Amino acid sequence: MRLMTAALAGLLASTACAPSPTLIAPVETRTPITFSQLLASPRAAADQRIAYGPGALQFGELWLPRGRGRHPVIVLIHGGCWRADLPGLELMDYMAADLRDRGYAVWNLEYRRIGHPGGGYPGTFQDVAAGLDHLRVLAPLHSLDLRRVAVSGHSAGGHLALWSAARDRLPPESSLRSGDPLPIRGVVSLAGIADLDAYRRTGPDACGGPSTIDGLVGVQQPGGRDVFADTSPPVLLPLGDRQVVISGALDPIVPPRFGRDYAAAAAARGDPAQSVVLEGAGHFEVIDPTSVVWPRITDAFARLLR
Repeated sequence: MRLMTAALAGLLASTACAPSPTLIAPVETRTPITFSQLLASPRAAADQRIAYGPGALQFGELWLPRGRGRHPVIVLIHGGCWRADLPGLELMDYMAADLRDRGYAVWNLEYRRIGHPGGGYPGTFQDVAAGLDHLRVLAPLHSLDLRRVAVSGHSAGGHLALWSAARDRLPPESSLRSGDPLPIRGVVSLAGIADLDAYRRTGPDACGGPSTIDGLVGVQQPGGRDVFADTSPPVLLPLGDRQVVISGALDPIVPPRFGRDYAAAAAARGDPAQSVVLEGAGHFEVIDPTSVVWPRITDAFARLLR
């Protein structure tokens, strides 16, 4: 186990990746879990729920570690196919509690989704941006170190996490562009849907098929707005930030080819991006601290924020 952890640590320390992913040897022996099984376990509570906007869903939950000094920050963005009918930020409570115990401040964001009033384009993206930038308000109140901020998202949240790193590259005419995006150290994408166009065309139907992507960004019309121009991270490359794209080899919702292909495209454009495929892991093991693969996730954060 020590040798395997050390090997991954060396790989995550690199600044760029080869087109092929790093494949971690089998470690998980149980059947991959579902989100219902994950949520059946008791959950710890955040320290505070704080609004970052006027809407009922424009809030985050702040998890504060013990101890003095300025705390590095991990922003979490939950998945759930960008859909209002699936669980929200509670999916990230388990990893938030574990990361808090490791000395990180965690800012777990809720946001409007497809099916919520104002969800989809542009509201979902604007909420994530506003939530991130609200850290400037929280920092002096809670000893947050804004020089060390990482963003991590799971599944649909992995897409939004990568998109957050591209905010300074949005087209000037985009309604998603804001004047002064909060700088971040980098992104840890966990089973993230990085490429919206590719997932719409070739992804499984687990999130509802092409209609879900259409509900998020709009339907592409001849001569109309390019719906991926300011929403899909591959179109906005290079992002300039470090990106660790972690996938489960057994993931049926976001098969690892999506993470592998995105990381290869990012590296080809000069980004310090890396794909890591965890053998034996499914879709939810990457956000489950009881999973055997969890140390690989925490090592990625440690190297990004050290």
